[in-house]
Amino acid sequence: MQLSLGPVLYNWAPERWRDFYFRIADEAPVETVVIGEIVCSKRSPFIAPHLPAVVERLRAAGKQVLLGSLILTSLPRERRQMAELVNTAEFMVEVNDLTCLKPLVGRPHAIGPFINVYNEASAVFHARRGATRICLPPELPMSSIAVIAAALPDVLIDIFAFGRVPLAISARCYHARLHKLTKDNCQFVCERDPDGLMLKTLDGAEFLTVNGVQTLSSTCTNLLGDAKGLREAGVGSLRLSPQNCDMVAVISTFRAVLDGREDAESGTQRLAQLYPDAPFSNGFLHGVAGFLSVPPDGRSGRPHEFRESIKPHMF
Repeated sequence: MQLSLGPVLYNWAPERWRDFYFRIADEAPVETVVIGEIVCSKRSPFIAPHLPAVVERLRAAGKQVLLGSLILTSLPRERRQMAELVNTAEFMVEVNDLTCLKPLVGRPHAIGPFINVYNEASAVFHARRGATRICLPPELPMSSIAVIAAALPDVLIDIFAFGRVPLAISARCYHARLHKLTKDNCQFVCERDPDGLMLKTLDGAEFLTVNGVQTLSSTCTNLLGDAKGLREAGVGSLRLSPQNCDMVAVISTFRAVLDGREDAESGTQRLAQLYPDAPFSNGFLHGVAGFLSVPPDGRSGRPHEFRESIKPHMF
């Protein structure tokens, strides 16, 4: 089973972003790396000067490089940026917004986890138009994943296996609003939260995470203990999403477990030490609430404790 590294979702300083990928190239046992700004187009100019060097370093290290499209394309300049992206014939594009799909029909491309591929018919639709790999949405249960993988034996199925789960994207910027700024004059305040900004309920319990225009989970998906079942279901790759921690060590832990050099239990313990900022969850994969942690034998674990303080009227 392969490992893929998703794009950095957060607004990291350009030098930190560059050095992160340099280290991934030199040290991380990962086959595929997705790069590019996919959340907010206003951040793109900051990383653009470093893109050529990052791509060169990754490719020199034998990594497959995918260029990720924006999740939400709305402004004229964003449409121009995406038109330039899909016309870059040298690299494979990972599509995160359907506006990028038409120019890629007939060319090999990847489908990102932000495209709603919820059944085998949708997956076949994309495969017939040139998709050679599909990262399925993180909310799919194992039963759906198995059906989709069985329908596409020649397409690599990638599953979101580590990181805060992307839940929604908006035209409004929550970070700007919080700081009483407009989106057009946001002053890039999202850079103050390199792992996202935690939202809490009125009772003070952790609820969601905000990343500019994006909403993510408060828990961190961790499917390390489910890797064997995913492999048996036909999954060919696990997608790890960069968080504010030692991602080289995270990737190495996944690799050790996948290769049988370490058991999943000890690997999970190591991951908890590497990223102690968020409790782990895998509920979506087991067909229950996403914030739950379910052991490999299928018994529902104790819910993330903040949910015990959420009152019914809040829904």
